[in-house]
Amino acid sequence: MSWLAVTLTVDATYVETLSDALLEAGAISVDVADALAGTADEHALFGEPGEPATGEWAKSRLNALFNETNDVATRVSAALQAVNLDPATSVTISPVADQDWVRATQSQFQPVRVSSRLWVVPTWHTPPDPQAINLVIDPGLAFGTGTHPTTRLCLAWLDANVSGGESVLDYGSGSGILGIAALKLGAKRATGVDIDPLALLAARHNAMQNQVEMNFIAAESAAPTSADIVVANILANPLKLLAPLLTRMTSAGGRILLSGVLDQQATEVADAYRGAFELGPLQHEDGWVLINGRKLAR
Repeated sequence: MSWLAVTLTVDATYVETLSDALLEAGAISVDVADALAGTADEHALFGEPGEPATGEWAKSRLNALFNETNDVATRVSAALQAVNLDPATSVTISPVADQDWVRATQSQFQPVRVSSRLWVVPTWHTPPDPQAINLVIDPGLAFGTGTHPTTRLCLAWLDANVSGGESVLDYGSGSGILGIAALKLGAKRATGVDIDPLALLAARHNAMQNQVEMNFIAAESAAPTSADIVVANILANPLKLLAPLLTRMTSAGGRILLSGVLDQQATEVADAYRGAFELGPLQHEDGWVLINGRKLAR
C-alpha cells in the first residue's frame, strides 16, 4: 500500500482542532512537532516527571498520513475550512516510499560491544563473538537496547563490579537488560521493577531468551526485599523523589547505581543520596552521568 505524508505549520491554537479535522477527513495518523526544532528558538514542551509542562509550541508542525488512493488535496482543504483556516495555507504533500518496515527498524539496532567480554546482541543478529557474554535483547516497547549512553555506562559498571553471588534490584527495569546482565555476570538473583506492564512483558521475554531466571514485578506491588546492588536508570527527578525508597532497598554496605542523569543534573541527584552513601567518582558519556556509591553503616 502507498501513502502520502501531509505537512502543515500552524499556530498553537489550531493544533487540536486541525488534528481532529484531519483524522475525520481520513488521515490514518497525525503527529505534532515543534516547527522550530533544530533552531535557537526550539522549545522543550514537557519536563521530567515531577516538573510542570512548560506551555505550548508557538508554531507546530502537523504531519498527517493518508492512503494514496484518497483525494488527499481535497480532504486537507476540507479540514482547513472546517477549522476556519485559509484553504490556501501552505501544505506539503509528499509520497512515503514503501519498504520493509520490519527490516528497516531492525537495521537501526546492531550488536553493541560493552567490553572485551560483554556484548548486547539483538535477537535477529548472530553474536560477533560467540565466546563472549552475549545479552540477547529483543528491542520492543521498553527502554534498554544497549545503544543509549546511560545503558552502556550501567553495563560497563556491572561488568567491572559484579564479582559473583550478589542480589540485584533494577528499579525501572525496562527491557530487563541490566538485571539480565548482572545474572549472566554471576549475580545470584535479580529483580526488576517497572510501572509499565508492556515493559514487564518484554523483560520476561528477554530473560527467557537469555535463559536466566529473573523476577519482574509491577511498581505498585509490595516492595521487594533489599539487595546488594540497586540499579536505577531512569530520570533525574524520579531519582530524587525515589531516594528514600532506593536507600532503604540497598543492603547495609551495598552499592547503588544511578543513571538517566544529564551532566548539569548530577550534583542535585547526588546530593539526594550523599547522606546515606559514600559516593564514588562520576562517570560520563556523551553528556550523561553515572552516579555510584556504597551505603554507609548506621
